[in-house]
Amino acid sequence: MATLRELKSRIGSVASSEKITGAMKMISSAKMHKAEGVLKRLMPFRECVQTIIGNLLSSDAPVSSPLTATRPEVRRVAVVVLGSDDGLCGAYNVNIFKNTLETLAQLRSDYGEGVKIDLYPVGKKMARAMQKITLSDPNLKLEASVDIDSKSEGDAVKTFASGFEKEFLSGSYDRVMLQYMHYYSAGRQRFLSRQYLPISPDELSANSKSTGRPYLFEPDASTIFNTVLPMYLLSQMQEAFAQNRASEQAARVMAMQSANDNAQKLLEQLQLDYNKLRQQSITTELLDIVGGQKRD
Repeated sequence: MATLRELKSRIGSVASSEKITGAMKMISSAKMHKAEGVLKRLMPFRECVQTIIGNLLSSDAPVSSPLTATRPEVRRVAVVVLGSDDGLCGAYNVNIFKNTLETLAQLRSDYGEGVKIDLYPVGKKMARAMQKITLSDPNLKLEASVDIDSKSEGDAVKTFASGFEKEFLSGSYDRVMLQYMHYYSAGRQRFLSRQYLPISPDELSANSKSTGRPYLFEPDASTIFNTVLPMYLLSQMQEAFAQNRASEQAARVMAMQSANDNAQKLLEQLQLDYNKLRQQSITTELLDIVGGQKRD
């Protein structure tokens, strides 16, 4: 049975843990709101690109691009998996990892067991998880990059995105996939697996916005289309990184809230045990005093 001193020490430790998790929750919440702001700032650029594409697709002018060309045979696939660099975010990375394994199984089901898959993990936690599955599979290759991480933005993301565009156009990859957590709200994030390259015509039609006004295109519509598509790809990659950051911080807020709640429950239980043991000690002392007086 624990002594009063031991219980008091435990109470102090749990109280300190409660303060730490509370502070970490506030920090993660601030970072989550910052990531939400980044998502909102990306919207005008994305909507502008989608409007241009929508006007091009709604016109009678023929448009085509090698970025939308589907290869007759898929031999090599790049899979970009966005995770986190830091821990303490609950099952965030585990969920992404498990869903990515399902994506890999689906790719092999679609294109055969011999399809070559290059994994591009973003984030230290995801890189460690992916490294384990590539050791025993000759058709899986880990492509670690030191120039990108889960906190990257701006030029780093632009360079990262353009690299896949070049690899696809050169024929090094027949398909590029994106895996990340889509941020809906602070309490709701969902895993999203989507085709990055080639760009699906159905996706373009679904995401594009048209003003419905007649336009004269200068230069020709096909040239504009091929100029705008890389911007579309960049907007998709930027949004994926921003969604990933917001989802990571939301998961960390929930994890810290859960840890804080558990600490409070444990603190209440320890305080109750302490009070019971203290009361028992006082009662024992009183009984000893009363017993001594009677003997006198």
